[in-house]
Amino acid sequence: MLTLLHTRILKLDDPKNINFIKVAGLLILVFSILYIGQRPISGRYFGDMRTYSIYYADYQSGSPIKGTKDIFFHIFMKTCSYFVSVHTFFTFCAMIYILPMARISKVLFKEYWYYAFFMFLVSFSFWAYGANGIRNGAAGSLFLLGLSYKNNKFIMGLCFFIAVSFHKTMFLPIFAYLITLVYNEPKTFLKGWLACIPLSLVLGSVFITIFSSIGFGDDDRLAGYLSGQSEEGTFSSTGFRWDFLFHSAFAVFAGWYFVIKKKFHDKFYFQLLNTYLICNGFWILVINANYSNRFAYLSWFMMAIVIIYPLLKQRLFKDHHFMIGKVLFVYFMFTYLMAYVFYA
Repeated sequence: MLTLLHTRILKLDDPKNINFIKVAGLLILVFSILYIGQRPISGRYFGDMRTYSIYYADYQSGSPIKGTKDIFFHIFMKTCSYFVSVHTFFTFCAMIYILPMARISKVLFKEYWYYAFFMFLVSFSFWAYGANGIRNGAAGSLFLLGLSYKNNKFIMGLCFFIAVSFHKTMFLPIFAYLITLVYNEPKTFLKGWLACIPLSLVLGSVFITIFSSIGFGDDDRLAGYLSGQSEEGTFSSTGFRWDFLFHSAFAVFAGWYFVIKKKFHDKFYFQLLNTYLICNGFWILVINANYSNRFAYLSWFMMAIVIIYPLLKQRLFKDHHFMIGKVLFVYFMFTYLMAYVFYA
C-alpha cells in the first residue's frame, strides 16, 4: 500500500521516491532472507525442509555425500555441516534463493530495481519454492543469476551449470534460452503457446508418455513428476489445471500487450519472454500429470520479470508511475486471494 501510494503522488524519478524505494528494497531484502531462512524446522508446514534437516544432521555426524544426483546441492550441504547450524544452512539457502532476484533487478533496472524485486517477492510461487521446494527454487534463482551476466558468457554458463547441478529440471529453461539465441521471434512463440492448449486437451496423455520415455525418464524424480509416482510437491491435484493456466496467462498477456500492441522492442526482453513461453508451453502439454506444478515453476519463476520489464525500460503510459503501482497491486492481490481465499 505504501508503494501504491508513492506511485500515485510522486513522479518515478522524484528524489523522494528514489529514496523510498532504495530503503524499502533493502528492508524487504533483509527481512525476506531472515524470515524464510530462520523459520522453524517442520515437515508439516514446510514440506521438504524436514527431509533436508535429516540429511544435514547425518552430514554433521560424518555421513558421506548421498548419491550423485543434484550433486552440487549435497556438496554445499555437506560443506556447511562442518561449520554452521542447520538454521544457518537454511538461511544460506534463502540467500541463494533471494539474492539473485535482487541482483538481476539491479543489473537490468538500476535505481528502479525495487519494483522488479518486489514483483518477485509477491509472486504466487515465491513462498512455496523458498520454504518447500528448496532445491528447485534455488536452481531457478541460479538461472536468473546467470541471466544477469548476459554480457559475460563464461559466468553465465557457470551459473547455468551450477543450477542444473542443484536441480536437473533446469535443463528445460536453459535449453529454451539457448533456442532464443538462434531464433527469437515472439509472435511465433506466442502462437506456439496458444497451440499447446488444444494439443494438451486432446493429446495430453500422449505427451506425458512421450516425455517420460525420451530422457525425462532418465531421472527418477522427473519421471515421478510426470507419472504421478513422486511423493513430494505442493498443489498436487491432477487434471487440466485451468486455475494454473489462468495464472500462467498473466505473463503471456503482458508479453503480447507490450510486444504487439505497444510495439516494445528489446532483444533481451524477447529472450526472457520466449524462454517463458517455451517452458510454460511444455508444462501445458503435461499439465494433466501429477505434480506438474514442478514443471510449471520452470516458467513461473520468470513471470515477475516478464511482466514488469517493459514498464521499467520505457515510458508506455501517460501516468506511467501509477501504472507500475497498479500492476504491482493487482499482481500482489492475485497471490493474496489465491493463498487466503481460493486455496484456503
